[in-house]
Amino acid sequence: MDKNGSSTIRFAGGEQIPVELHKVRIVQKLHLKPVEERLEAIEKGGYNTFLLNTQDIFLDMLTDSGTNAMSDNQVSSMLHADDAYSGSQSFYRMEAALKEVFGKKYILPAHQGRAAENIISKIFVKPGDVIPTNYHFTTTMAHIEINGGKVLEIYGEEAVKIKSNHPFKGNIDVDKLRAVIDEYGAEKIGFIRFEASTNLIGGQPFSLANMREVRKIADEHGLMIVLDASLIGENAWFIKQREEEYENVHIKDILLEMCGLSELVYFSSRKVTSTRGGGICTDSEDIYMKLRDLVPLYEGFLTYGGMSVREIEAMAVGLYETTDETVISQSPAFIKYAVEQLDKAGIPVVTPAGALGCHLDAMGFLPHVRQEEYPAGALAAALFIVSGCRGMERGTVSSVRDEDGNDILADMELLRLAFPRRVFTLSQTLFLLDRVKWLYANRELVGGLKFVEEPPVLRFFMGRLAPVSDWPQKLAAKFREDFGDSL
Repeated sequence: MDKNGSSTIRFAGGEQIPVELHKVRIVQKLHLKPVEERLEAIEKGGYNTFLLNTQDIFLDMLTDSGTNAMSDNQVSSMLHADDAYSGSQSFYRMEAALKEVFGKKYILPAHQGRAAENIISKIFVKPGDVIPTNYHFTTTMAHIEINGGKVLEIYGEEAVKIKSNHPFKGNIDVDKLRAVIDEYGAEKIGFIRFEASTNLIGGQPFSLANMREVRKIADEHGLMIVLDASLIGENAWFIKQREEEYENVHIKDILLEMCGLSELVYFSSRKVTSTRGGGICTDSEDIYMKLRDLVPLYEGFLTYGGMSVREIEAMAVGLYETTDETVISQSPAFIKYAVEQLDKAGIPVVTPAGALGCHLDAMGFLPHVRQEEYPAGALAAALFIVSGCRGMERGTVSSVRDEDGNDILADMELLRLAFPRRVFTLSQTLFLLDRVKWLYANRELVGGLKFVEEPPVLRFFMGRLAPVSDWPQKLAAKFREDFGDSL
């Protein structure tokens, strides 16, 4: 084991390999169907990997939201849940865990992260407000805009570079922040938002040094910092690995410092603790009282917030496990291995490796596919056809249209291959890498997509697309020619 990841082992020959620091005690059957059936499945799903049936999927790398493997301690905790509608002891156990791990006094439960975003936006975003952030997330932007606000992304120039060695591409550009305050005035800024391990630009973290700089500016102007802590564990892990002064600081203390620099912290438990649910935390009684009354209206009573008490029990255990460095390092170690292997093979991936998943650069992978024909979506469909592995498009399909109906082209066209905690093995990872390499060698066969059914909000969830030519059939035929009867 070494500084680059407590779950990475150096072999005698010098190669570093991620090792599963857990044993498998319960298994779930997977399906690896023939290429013809995979082609049929993606056609039926409108070339949108969200609309695939899991019976057709081999490795589900769509997301880590709610798909992380729970520990034996989490599962066993669900058996002593208190199912009272109000005043449940399960809630008080979760509250105690949040107070210890995040260090905040007041806790409000919500059924997931976007539910927390809804409540926060309704209270702290008003028409004409701007919300500066290191990068937007899809549901965050939607909630802010629905309430009349506007998201301003104030990242540094390294943030959207595909190949980089910058350790903290998720930092806020403090000069841009000052410019936003000068232009709009502090009274028009609802809050400053930090996203821990920015989802849409490759799971890239921010540094504590940057957060302290932003805190100082916020204090100068009486502004509030809101922390989206959905991937806070991984962000803390990267701080420990990449920020020199924190090399010997425990993850638990890094988490407390990150939360301590924020007035309000919200999270999706689907990511933080491997369970469904979410919450809002603050030390301010004033903030708590402003938010409190909306929880029963939108989520449920204050001691369950739309979650089952079994999930609440597992969340409490999962919060403590987030401070365990052997747990939190598992996903980053596998992602780092995948990124480095593909980078060595000359395949365009986002570097340095971040949180959540390995991110393929679709514009570098498919330079012949115009951005208006959704190269990241096309790459997601193509990879499913040749491997049965389901990834998620994070590009222009995940964007929106302007008032004239034109696509607002994404800064990056990425195919995210998520590595949920403790789910995939090294052999499955090697299978994925082999199929990505084959697809890259045959990338000229992949063409673009077009929308045939497009919802007006969050179109990437339910929208249906179609290929602009017969490229999927040609790709499947080439795969059959090269692999024969092999799946």
